[in-house]
Parts: sequence; C-alpha cells; structure tokens
Amino acid sequence: MQIARRQFNFLMLGAAVPLVFPIKMAEAKVGKGVSEFAALSLSEASAKISAGQITARQLTEACLERIATYDSKLDAFITVMHKEALALADQLDAEQKAGKLRGPLHGIPLAIKDIIDTAGTRTTGGSALFTDRVPKEDATVVARLRAAGAILIGKTNTQEFAMGGGETSYFGPSRNPWNLAHNTGGSSSGSGAAIAAHLAFGALGTDTGGSVRMPASYCGIVGLKPTYGLVPIKGILPLTVSLDHCGPMTRTVKDSALMLNVMAGYDKYDITSVEHDKEDYVAQLSQPVSGFKVGLPVGYFDDLDPEVAKAVETAVALLGTLTAGVEDVALPGVSHLGSLGTLGETYAWHEPYFKNAANKYMLAERRRLQAAADAPPRAVDYIRAKWEVETLRRTVDDAFAAIDVVVCPTQRILPPTLNELIGRANEGKSGSPRVTSNCQPFNVMGLPSVSIPCGFSKSGLPIGLMITGPRFSDGKVLALAHAYEQATQWHKKLPPLTPDTAVPPVTPYS
Repeated sequence: MQIARRQFNFLMLGAAVPLVFPIKMAEAKVGKGVSEFAALSLSEASAKISAGQITARQLTEACLERIATYDSKLDAFITVMHKEALALADQLDAEQKAGKLRGPLHGIPLAIKDIIDTAGTRTTGGSALFTDRVPKEDATVVARLRAAGAILIGKTNTQEFAMGGGETSYFGPSRNPWNLAHNTGGSSSGSGAAIAAHLAFGALGTDTGGSVRMPASYCGIVGLKPTYGLVPIKGILPLTVSLDHCGPMTRTVKDSALMLNVMAGYDKYDITSVEHDKEDYVAQLSQPVSGFKVGLPVGYFDDLDPEVAKAVETAVALLGTLTAGVEDVALPGVSHLGSLGTLGETYAWHEPYFKNAANKYMLAERRRLQAAADAPPRAVDYIRAKWEVETLRRTVDDAFAAIDVVVCPTQRILPPTLNELIGRANEGKSGSPRVTSNCQPFNVMGLPSVSIPCGFSKSGLPIGLMITGPRFSDGKVLALAHAYEQATQWHKKLPPLTPDTAVPPVTPYS
C-alpha cells in the first residue's frame, strides 16, 4: 500500500493537533557494545580533544576496534588504514602537547568513500578494474581534511564506480546495520554503514542522484549534498560531472557543519567549482528558524510507503511548530532532464577502460556502459539539455520567493532487501519499477539538500526527512535540520548490532 498526496494532506491536518515532543526513546546514549569513545559524536569528540580530555589515539583505537569487530558483518570498508591512522594519531597528539591544534577536526577519525583519491592508499571505485590503483595525489577535499588534522581511518565500500544504489560492488555489498539483510542505500553505501555503526566519526560520500542522502535515510544518519560547486570534486572518480557533488555523512547536523567548514571553498583547477564567500556553517546553526516558511513540494509526497508517510507527517507537524508554518509549493519540473544524457557523460570517462577491459566491470555496470557504447546520445541533444539545466540553475531560486526551504521524504519507501536489488541487477533491471527517491531533482537543480532521520518503521528500519533550500542556502538548510534534530531524539537511537549478530546470506552476483 502507498500513500498518495491527497491522503497525506488529510493525515497532516489530523497531525496538526497538539503533539508531545520530543519523541520518547528508550535507548541509552552509550549502547551495548559501543565504547565510551566511539559513542561520541564528531562534535563531542572534537570538544574533548580541544580540552585535552581524550587523545586522537584513543579515538582511533576505538574506531579500529569496532571495525575489527563489525566490518566482517557490514562490508563497510574496502581498505582499513590501520598503521597509517595510528601513526598520524600519535603525531597529532604530539602536536597538541606542543600547543598546536589545527582546528575542530584535529585528531578526528574519518572514512573516505573509495572513489575519492587518497595519495599513497589505493582508490578502487569498488571495481576489479582498479584493485591496485594507488593515486599519487589527494582529492582536493581529502587534502583539506588532512590539513585540518583529520585522521583517515579507511576507504569505504561503494557501488561500482558509484553507478547505482549500493547493491553491487566487486568487494560485496555493504549491509545495513539496522538489519543486515537490507540495503544501505548507495552509492555511498559503506560510508552510511560505517557512520551508523560508529566505525568512524564522519565520512565523505558523493551524490549524483542521491548517493549521500539515500544511504543517510536508510542508515538513520545525516547526509548533506551541498550546493553544486561549493565543494570541489577534483580527484574524485566521476559519474556525471554535471551532477556530481561531494558531501559529509555524520551522526549529527553539527558534525556535518564542522566538516563542511573545511571542505567548502573554491578550487581553480576544478571545472565545477564556484567562487563563493567563505561562511561559518557551524555559527549559522544558531540562527532562529521561527520565521522560516516551509514549503511542501507538490508531487514529492505521492506513492509513499504508509510507514514513511506516518513518520513524515509527524515530522512536518513538528516543523510547523518550530517555524512560521508550512504550505504547498510547486517546484520546476525536471523529470525530462533527469538523465541529462548522463549515460553518455559517464561513458566519456569510462570509454578507454571499457574498450580495453570490459570484462573487469560488474555485470550490471557492464550492461549500462555497453548500452552507451552501442547507442551513444546525440551531441546536440546533450548540449540542449545542458543549456536547459544551466538556465534552471540560474532561475530555480525564484521558486523560493515566498518560502525559505522545502521539506519532503528523502526516500518514498523503506530500505529494500539486498536479495531483491541484487536479483533485479542480475536480471538486467535497474533500480525499482516506480519512483522511490526524491533526491535526483535537487542534483539537477544544484540545490543544497540534507537528509536527517525522522523515525523508524515497526520493523526498526530508518526513515529520512529531506530539507532543501535555494542555491548557497546551505547554512539555512542546516539550521532547520539542527532545530528539528534538537527537538527529537532520532539521532541517538542505535542499531541493534552485536558481535553475535548473524549475517544472512545474499543472492550471489551473476
């Protein structure tokens, strides 16, 4: 059963009666099997590092211990940088003792999606093609994180070359910490699993059609897709450059703001990078949201799973009490631009590899690239679509003339099982037969968009709420997400994962 827009409006009116907030949760802050150090949020760990109450080595050892215990169940990591992380932790602790603190990320263990280049450590793209590829230079975002004192703890699993929802990787699919039989969302699948299971304090993901926000929704964490061009993507294996973004994945909104402060900024060597005045996104979290006008975009609430609809109704009702109110709004249609000739843009990068080693690609990705090779899109159609997208991105802010942000479900469905998705991939079917995600339109528009947890299904699977604003309103989007987070307790709920949790078998790849 799915919930249509008309039913959602009716239910929301019912939800507008006085509600009891925050939602009661029974879980303790430090859950079973989570050490005191690993249980900290990035922001909490940062404050304790700054105060000299804990060390970078203690944080790093806590993460490595959990990786050793749980990664065999989750397949969140492709490469764990054990020795390098501990050596750097000791160096950063020595720097702190000498009075040098690089900033809020000093000594914080972070995970990096394995399509993002790390100098001296292999970047595989989740593919057999690149199992031995070791970049000589860091991606721009990685270089910035290192300079800020972050500790790279490992490279996280991903759908091969980020071409899907996280179900197919040469290294096996990542599993959802809330239920190991289910999908984490993708393509930043390992990053989502790692943060939800407290294997790292923050992670980098990439987002071309929702690949930061979908795993954030399915894994019950925060995932931010910044404004297009705000965060450089130089040194990241491309999927579709016109739509590619890099964003933080964390346990709290403040954590994402801390990471964004370091990640954002112009890079003249990145053709997508946009010059924009430096902002303090952490400081912007404290801006009042009581005057915000919230829009509910028409069409984004259709065909919802009933449990998703119920959680989002409650979330929208709460937002109505925190802000100046909610109202229906219309956003520009982008369905005709969703593909944007993306297959051709993807193939443009893969062509030399595919011609020489097509058999090293997973079957699902091989079929996709072969289709592009057999029937490449016409250049004129692609150029016209590009023109239309550029016009859209220059004018989309007009849709926010009477509102500050829009909110909607991140995903219209609950996390599916891996067996369902792998089975479809083996049959040559891509994704779901119906629209299940609200993420892709905001990649086309280039707007800042964050997914935050807003509830759980009866079976314990996370549900995400997405908040989106005009171009470069990243601070405003994060402020409302932070206000909602502070009024609820969803971010404190922990996956029921223990060292004894059984790992169910999944359908093998064809």
